[in-house]
Amino acid sequence: MPSRRRFTALSSAAAFAGLFVPSSGRADLVSRPARIMVGFPAGASPDFIARVLAEYMKGYAPSIIVDNRPGAGGRLPLDALKIGERDGSVMVLTPGDQVALFPHVYAKLGYDVLRDFAPVSTVCLVQFLWVVGPLVPAEIKTLADFVAWCRANPKLASYGSPGEGTRPHFMGVSFARAAGVEMIHVPYKGGPPVVQDLLAGQIAGSVTVVSNVLPHVESGRLRALAITAPRRASILPEVPTAREAGYPALEGVEWFGLFVPAGTPPATISGLNAAVRKALDMDAVKTSLAKQSFEPTGCTPAEFAQLIKADIERWAVTVKTFGFKPMD
Repeated sequence: MPSRRRFTALSSAAAFAGLFVPSSGRADLVSRPARIMVGFPAGASPDFIARVLAEYMKGYAPSIIVDNRPGAGGRLPLDALKIGERDGSVMVLTPGDQVALFPHVYAKLGYDVLRDFAPVSTVCLVQFLWVVGPLVPAEIKTLADFVAWCRANPKLASYGSPGEGTRPHFMGVSFARAAGVEMIHVPYKGGPPVVQDLLAGQIAGSVTVVSNVLPHVESGRLRALAITAPRRASILPEVPTAREAGYPALEGVEWFGLFVPAGTPPATISGLNAAVRKALDMDAVKTSLAKQSFEPTGCTPAEFAQLIKADIERWAVTVKTFGFKPMD
């Protein structure tokens, strides 16, 4: 999983301003409306992040809209991006899985990550929670308690994920192996159905993005046993890290990043990178993302490219180790 230390956010306001040339009374780098495509529906985490980013990227384009294209596990925008305009007006905001993990999960993808896309910047880091629902007795309050309960109740020991071959799927496998327990994996089509069945007592637990379950954790309907980040979340300070709970195999965060089509001019990519990082440095953006436990994290295109290559290599080993057979 990526480390916070691998990212930097050191943009200069003066350098940023110098990237833009006034035209027709405006100082936009892109002269026509721009759009950020996301592979998830309105209200989902990527959609929320994209809308916050679009609102505060002033000076990049006359306007920026969010173009939701849900389905196919978030792959549809990436399929479209490779044939998109190369003038900086078309972007994709995506979780890292679709870029670094999916090449090993699917036998055939409609895109080649290293050939078809130009990385712009990471946008934020996303933390996960291991949560349990009402199927698990109220006295189960720690991961160690949960492991013991799973051993005593093997037919009920289950966890949901947003789909086969997703990061939460593999994180669940890692946890079960480290704990020495058998757990039933229940794949769903996206995160919301997982939460619905958790609340209904149909499955025992799940590894899920904090924002997906935060209201239910705060209300007490779901119980958070651990957070996967290296340190506790300020929004849930009482929840221990996976390492503190004795299961470092569950540790890890995911990045969200911005891409444009390969062949986009380097100057345009540099200008977009500066716009993103300037937005991420704004207090309003930091506050909005923090409320959902997202950590603003920008980097240079070169740093992002290195991260992507490293993650692709790492996931190749992980998927092979788990014996996962690529899907069609």
